[in-house]
Amino acid sequence: MLLRFRAKNHLSLRDAEEISLVASTAIDDDPDGLIACPAIHGHVLPVSVIYGANASGKSNFIQALRFMCSAVLFSHSKWDPGGIVPRHTFALDPELRSTPSQFEIDFVVEGVRHHYGFIATDDTFTAEWLFAFPKGRRQILFDRNEQKFDFGRNLKGKNKSIEEVTRPNSLFISAAAQNNHQTILPIISFFRSIYGVTTVSASPAHVSNALQNAEMDQRVIHFLSQMDTGVTCHTKIDIDIPDEMRNFENEVTLAAKKAGVDIQIGKHKHIIKLGHNTRDGSTAFFNLDQESEGTRRLLILMTSVFNSLDNGSPLVIDELNASLHTLACESILGLFNSSSTNPRGAQLIATTHDTNLLRSAHLRRDQVWFAEKDHDGATHIYPLTDMRTRKGDNLEKGYLQGRFGAVPFSGPMP
Repeated sequence: MLLRFRAKNHLSLRDAEEISLVASTAIDDDPDGLIACPAIHGHVLPVSVIYGANASGKSNFIQALRFMCSAVLFSHSKWDPGGIVPRHTFALDPELRSTPSQFEIDFVVEGVRHHYGFIATDDTFTAEWLFAFPKGRRQILFDRNEQKFDFGRNLKGKNKSIEEVTRPNSLFISAAAQNNHQTILPIISFFRSIYGVTTVSASPAHVSNALQNAEMDQRVIHFLSQMDTGVTCHTKIDIDIPDEMRNFENEVTLAAKKAGVDIQIGKHKHIIKLGHNTRDGSTAFFNLDQESEGTRRLLILMTSVFNSLDNGSPLVIDELNASLHTLACESILGLFNSSSTNPRGAQLIATTHDTNLLRSAHLRRDQVWFAEKDHDGATHIYPLTDMRTRKGDNLEKGYLQGRFGAVPFSGPMP
């Protein structure tokens, strides 16, 4: 369960910018759908949406979270041992190119709140820390200063031996996971669950590849049918790969393994076709390239949505509304905001331009955030609850009128 994320000096995030998914106690909006969180003696939001003009930095904030997850999961196993920390500093201020970047996150794992963070330069992680808060009391699991580590007594495991193999450009938590540190593994699982931050591609090839090794969830087909796409069923047709192609793919697999990348290419591939009812009551199957972009996007997006709901994990989507009708987006919000369809406490963080959602009964005021750039090109993230609003206000009208900021400047056309 994600509680808070903060990033500083990453892409357009010059200053420390954060988003919180802890429900506000200062508003009287409908509490239905809120997720009870005993670890903080309060409630957590199942959905947060971020609005802002084009190039306001919404996607950069999402990418900051992706970078943090990538560093946790791969800095020890896949980054070049003698290489750099592949960060991206705020480029519009030359002084910040040599200033450290900082990432922090609060989350709940196995019923306990944790706080984790790190500070990075181009060459090294200069600081890294992990705290736990069982029964609300802070416990230091480890605290790193350059290559010096202090371990708390509650971090059981081969800490010293893992310390010795932790490189300056890798995170201790990443090295611990690679060395099967039992206390760290549940935390790594949390980061792995939110690694799939993405702008959902709708190309036929991407959708087909994404679904190659998965059984089609019938709830996805049902959702497509409800959205009036015409889709009523699906089929997968096996295609044998020619020997020449299979030999080539085997060579690619071997080359990838030598490079430290494990990829699996099956003997068979599938063509996915979606079924539509015909006038005479039969079913016509269309290839994915015959379907609309919105249908293809829903196909892969809803697969991720139902996986998130089933596992109770966070789902982060950039540009939720791309190629989708407002009612489809609102239905997705409804799935997360309902305790009946979201019994495991899954969460959705999404960027969007769809202002119609601001009128949705599925959004509380504390679920709305804005991204806005200042005159220096730096992104600032702030919540709607910073503004003076009342329950029942027309938030869409207020946003479009510029009351909350984060809208394009509509000056005269040249």
